[in-house]
Amino acid sequence: MALTEQEKVLIYRKAQDYVQSEGNALFRKEVIDALDEHADDELYDRFYTSLAFGTAGIRGVIGGGTNRINPFVVRKVTQGLADYLLVQEPAPVVVIAFDARNYSDLFAEQAALTLCANGVTVYLYDTLRPVPMLSFALRHLQATSGIVITASHNPAKYNGYKVYWRDGGQVTPPHDIGIADRVAAVVPGSIRTISKTEAKKKGLLRKVPKGVDEAYYNMVIESLSPSLKDKMRAVSVAYTPLHGAANIPVRTLLAKLQVPCAVVEQQELPDGDFPTVSMPNPEDPQAMRLAIELGIEVQADIVLGTDPDGDRLGIAIPTDAKKTAYELLTGNQIAVLLTDYLLTRWHRQHQGPCKQPVVVKSFVTTDLVREIAEKEGALCIDVLTGFKYIAEQIAQLEHSQEQCFLFGCEESFGYLGVPHVRDKDAVSTALLAVEMMSFYAAQGMCLQDRLDQIYQTYGYYTEVVLSFAYEGSSGQQKMATIMKNFRKMDEGDSFATTTVTQKIDLLEKGADGLPPSDVIILTFASGDKMVIRPSGTEPKIKYYLFFHAKEVSKKAFQAKLQERIAQFKSAL
Repeated sequence: MALTEQEKVLIYRKAQDYVQSEGNALFRKEVIDALDEHADDELYDRFYTSLAFGTAGIRGVIGGGTNRINPFVVRKVTQGLADYLLVQEPAPVVVIAFDARNYSDLFAEQAALTLCANGVTVYLYDTLRPVPMLSFALRHLQATSGIVITASHNPAKYNGYKVYWRDGGQVTPPHDIGIADRVAAVVPGSIRTISKTEAKKKGLLRKVPKGVDEAYYNMVIESLSPSLKDKMRAVSVAYTPLHGAANIPVRTLLAKLQVPCAVVEQQELPDGDFPTVSMPNPEDPQAMRLAIELGIEVQADIVLGTDPDGDRLGIAIPTDAKKTAYELLTGNQIAVLLTDYLLTRWHRQHQGPCKQPVVVKSFVTTDLVREIAEKEGALCIDVLTGFKYIAEQIAQLEHSQEQCFLFGCEESFGYLGVPHVRDKDAVSTALLAVEMMSFYAAQGMCLQDRLDQIYQTYGYYTEVVLSFAYEGSSGQQKMATIMKNFRKMDEGDSFATTTVTQKIDLLEKGADGLPPSDVIILTFASGDKMVIRPSGTEPKIKYYLFFHAKEVSKKAFQAKLQERIAQFKSAL
């Protein structure tokens, strides 16, 4: 793009300021080279904006610039966090973990040293750990806050920085707003520094105690059904960690329970380039391909996959008795199976008077979870997308005399069945999935059998997520225009060969107890529903389509479903 002279002066000044502030030679050189080459378009993309603290942290493309994630940006955000923490209490403590992404260890160390330079005590993991273990460690060590350096399941060019509060969940209001304000106020000259040697000498930089890992493992094992631990040994597992941080924790727990586990060799070791996949996301069939091939080879009863930071879990199950093919379950199907199983287990374990179990789900997760929960006497609570809102509900339930947390779920492969962690936990859920498998296997059933029984009881539910990416500054403008056009729609308007019967705009007002958010919910005369939501962490808009039919055959439902999906795709 052609920059005006005024824009060029501003962008070049920002780039020169960054070069002065960035202490890392590699990242500094990227910008120096762009300046020397007068690469205006590249410089504009690197500096037209700054990564803003939002949705509990930052996430961006790795590289030099204010619109990139790099050591300078990490130190700037951390200085803002330190400023906020020191207002909250005189001697804050922070736990820091990192995943296998490129530069995650460097960014974690930069964050740790910035905090130490401000007098904050830091427990820094010496090797990669998954998100749930950071959440657990934060609570176990009674720390004030936590940081995970990760970009979750995004492509290799991304990295990120997530902040947690003392309850173990990602920060929510007022803390996220307070931290964001402090980060915005940081100027390069105010960022404090300290050497690693000095930070250790002062006792500010410490290793996470070894016993914390074992405490997490013990918690997970104790959460499992005692009567099924022996039966779990009969379940064979094929597993891929997708080059990520859950590899050792998942395999350690399976080994402790003597569950046979074959691991995808090509995806076993940490690798921030994720060379075997285009996107390290267990939602993606391509990412799970090698694990399914291994499952066929070893005739596994269940195939498991975790994303790089160990918070998302994918499951594939055999489609025939000979295990010659496997089907990757959707995030909603996994949520349904786990909700159903945990309520079954709850009733087995609680015969007399007891607290009411509570299932918490994101509002874009299948309504079938609510149907099952309410039929089984549980309360189902909807929250906005983001597991931090599920964590908020768990914290509130801790003080309830009538209710207790049972399960939290998001359709995007995020699940939690233990209250001691406050973010989605692929590690403990992997063990729960094996337990569930063993429970039905003991009855001569497979998970597909149970899923079919559920559909026969409640009708067929299918959900489809369509996602469209919009990169760069022009992408942000395009996303704003799309949301503006949907907000112009009203009841009676036509869309996807049907008619809008209800429009709910959460930006104007909350609904069903949900707070204001940039979300539009459309219900149609056909009975279908669509939720439109810009992603809070990625430059994309997601469209959640909900379909449901009772008293029809599976074949008839699926035939009509493909037609309806095509009509929605065409309209979008």
